Amino acid sequence: MTDLLVFTPEVRAALDAGQPVVALESTIITHGMPFPQNVETARKVEDTIRAEGAVPATIALMKGRIHIGLSDAELDELAKAEGVMKVSRADMAVCLARGAYGATTVAATMICAARAGISVFATGGIGGVHRGAEESFDISADLAELGQTAVTVVCAGAKAILDLPKTFEVLETDGVPVFAYGQDELPAFWSRSSGLTAPLRADSAAEIARAAIMRAALGLEGGQLVANPIPEAAEIPREVILPVVEQALSEAQAQGITAKAVTPFLLQRIFELTEGRSLKANIELVLNNARLASQIAKEMAALR
Repeated sequence: MTDLLVFTPEVRAALDAGQPVVALESTIITHGMPFPQNVETARKVEDTIRAEGAVPATIALMKGRIHIGLSDAELDELAKAEGVMKVSRADMAVCLARGAYGATTVAATMICAARAGISVFATGGIGGVHRGAEESFDISADLAELGQTAVTVVCAGAKAILDLPKTFEVLETDGVPVFAYGQDELPAFWSRSSGLTAPLRADSAAEIARAAIMRAALGLEGGQLVANPIPEAAEIPREVILPVVEQALSEAQAQGITAKAVTPFLLQRIFELTEGRSLKANIELVLNNARLASQIAKEMAALR
């Protein structure tokens, strides 16, 4: 595995020194946002992590190697590449064997981060149980990964396009601690409210870090999920975004869009239907998650 990992000097030095490092996924660059907002956002997120006193490690698969951290040139190369695979646990090995470009999902990023010795990961929203999963069985591999890979994932909740009650039920079944940060209700990505009470509440980064360290001491498998509400100023209220989500879902079903193509299609249609407001909210929530993840990583480094 070590032969497959390529570290930037910044990330390698931080890990060797026991300094806080925060993993970042790369699907936000290739599948989550249009160019040039994708590159601009990726760099903003990395700068936000550095400003908080941690080191960012954007993860991607490039030419048969797993890159833990990307240089500016590599980030541009990935953003402009064509035919980039959206990689999860099932196809990571295939992507590497082909020497193809691969953008890591939440699940793949967790796997790579854990192998690299990184314990905290900041993302936008996790995947989960899709609407109609009782017929399609369409459930994101992110949930299973949270149940088996020891990484603390900071997000703004599960994506609002999903069946949220079923998503959190699966996480409970898999023994994944789910914290709402600073409130009793789970957030729902673009909205601070989901209508669902959080299983756990955390009010400080230190509390989350201590829980992660204790899970490791107990030998428990799996990670932690921290649902960090989007800042109020950037929120799209639940009553505003839900009709938009329903319309996008209806269009996806009518067009027969399935599997990995569903989420990119829905995010693009919601962007169009909200006249860009969803993208602005997405950027702000990712930056907000990066700040909290950095604080958790710093607390973990101090405890260790």
